[in-house]
Amino acid sequence: MREWIELADGAPGNAFAEPYEEIASQRAERPQQPRSPEDLILLYTGGTTGMPKGVMWQQGALWRALGGGGNPIRGEAPPESADEHRERVKRETNAVRLLPGCPLMHGTGQFMAYTVMASGGAVVTLENRGLDAHELWRTVAARRVQTLAIVGDAFAKPMLRALEERPGAYDLSCVSHVVSSGVMWSPPVKRALLEHLPEALLQDSFGSSEAVGFGLEITTRTSTLQLGRFRIGPSCKVFTPEGEEVAPGSGVAGFIARSGPIPAGYYKDEKKTAETFRVLQGRRWSIPGDWCTVNADGTLELLGRGSVCINTGGEKVYPEEVEEALKLHPSVADAVVVGLADEQWGEAVTGVVELQPGREASETALRAFVRERLAGYKVPKRIVFVDSVGRSPSGKADYKGAKALAAAAPRGG
Repeated sequence: MREWIELADGAPGNAFAEPYEEIASQRAERPQQPRSPEDLILLYTGGTTGMPKGVMWQQGALWRALGGGGNPIRGEAPPESADEHRERVKRETNAVRLLPGCPLMHGTGQFMAYTVMASGGAVVTLENRGLDAHELWRTVAARRVQTLAIVGDAFAKPMLRALEERPGAYDLSCVSHVVSSGVMWSPPVKRALLEHLPEALLQDSFGSSEAVGFGLEITTRTSTLQLGRFRIGPSCKVFTPEGEEVAPGSGVAGFIARSGPIPAGYYKDEKKTAETFRVLQGRRWSIPGDWCTVNADGTLELLGRGSVCINTGGEKVYPEEVEEALKLHPSVADAVVVGLADEQWGEAVTGVVELQPGREASETALRAFVRERLAGYKVPKRIVFVDSVGRSPSGKADYKGAKALAAAAPRGG
């Protein structure tokens, strides 16, 4: 790290950082830097380990992975050159207005923003940092937004509730396309949204920070809805952990993999890079760890991550990291962390805590204790107190049992 540049945002500044506004106001000429398709874009992800990892995308590879300026929905192939792309943009008479409902630090919103801006479109952002669904719909109507980017039910459910609270309050005839990635988007929510957006196309994209285009499912008012089923993307296959390709209709589970334009690896993490980016059948593949089966018709059935990773609002939380933070508290004897189904977050981080004999601790106190040590999205939304977390004699956590305990526990405590 060579330099810190800080957006103070009304808070006291840090002595070690240069204020952004001061730098921006200097209006100095920027030195001309050579540009290359190999220049890196660094996208951070929680990943399957829960520790932040910088996914190193060469910008040329990311551009190709995102379609290279083509439009598969309209049947447009990628342009052959930058000049051809510029001519297409000049001829565009209906450039897309995109509203990313999800944060732009998340790959779903960020990558879609790149695509729209590169095609001559506009990115419309919201003023509130948190999701205010009524603000979102007001902005869509006022700015005549055609495309929305969201992260599954964690966004779709509040958006649906807002429409149901104020039926007919917003003119949404402009909306033609809603894209989701990162979290399951359930069929009942899709179906209900289509009652308010009857002409819209709902696109459920299966991808990750480590690869885009694993699979795709398009839903309209006349299509059949099935959770977790995707049409497999080009240059994608499913492999067993041993590296054998899964045959369609075999019922064998494996990991989805993508070749072609994929990241260079993880920043300063050769071990994780070797685990995720593997050479099979003489080609390099990105295999982030999503389990699938392949149906006889070639479609994918997504089973989930091959770990106990919790997906909360599109962010991935590894239980052990939260468990270790909880166990630092002097009143905690043991802790297991699981994800429980949650309407707002998709999965809610939930702590199952065993206290030291004779010691006491409140749920509020433990949540505050964890918040001092971890990012806010990793703090348990709820903590359940039990006599024993139910570890096996070998010391292994029983995540299935802990999840059942947490689900059955009464609220409060």
